[in-house]
Amino acid sequence: MSEPAISPAPRGRREERTATSRARILDAAVACLVESGYGGATTLRIQARAGVSRGRLLHHFPSRDELLVAASRHLTTERLRSTAQRIHSLSRSLTGGERLDRAVELMWEAFSEPHFWAAVELWTAARTNDGLRRSLLHEERQVGAAIRAGADSFYGPQLVAHPRYTQVRELVLTSMRGVGLTYAFDPRDPATDPHLRIWKDMARTLLE
Repeated sequence: MSEPAISPAPRGRREERTATSRARILDAAVACLVESGYGGATTLRIQARAGVSRGRLLHHFPSRDELLVAASRHLTTERLRSTAQRIHSLSRSLTGGERLDRAVELMWEAFSEPHFWAAVELWTAARTNDGLRRSLLHEERQVGAAIRAGADSFYGPQLVAHPRYTQVRELVLTSMRGVGLTYAFDPRDPATDPHLRIWKDMARTLLE
């Protein structure tokens, strides 16, 4: 007597499992980038952290470069979501100088979160990796546009209409990125960074 055939899982469930395992792998890749750097984000380490088989990882990402390029896209999505959350958290009741100060604080928070450091690892690796560089160029342009749109929402339409607003926004963002990078070798509490007061004072002086 032959054994009954095993029915395959419904397509919807298979697709859900595939999406779940892919997301776990990408989350693990970003976490490994933050904790171990680009050099330490090996496929074996990512596989172990994601809790998937070697075959499952290779099914989704046949090579390390493909995995890390996909991780950069995943990272972009997470950073855009983080930006949207910051916009939502800014109280609409704040006005004038209070709104300026809070907007600067929210912008600065983005440069101390884990996703920033994962991005830094990919930026550094992209200098000598053509495929990664091409992918990151597109992704970072998207992130840059979203960050600027988020900053505009932080500050509000009245401040955005100020003739010096764009210059102030670009100066603050560029300065924050540079200061943020120094935390790689000089970790400290970003909430007490003296530059925070400088950025706030500059924004008030030029935009109020």
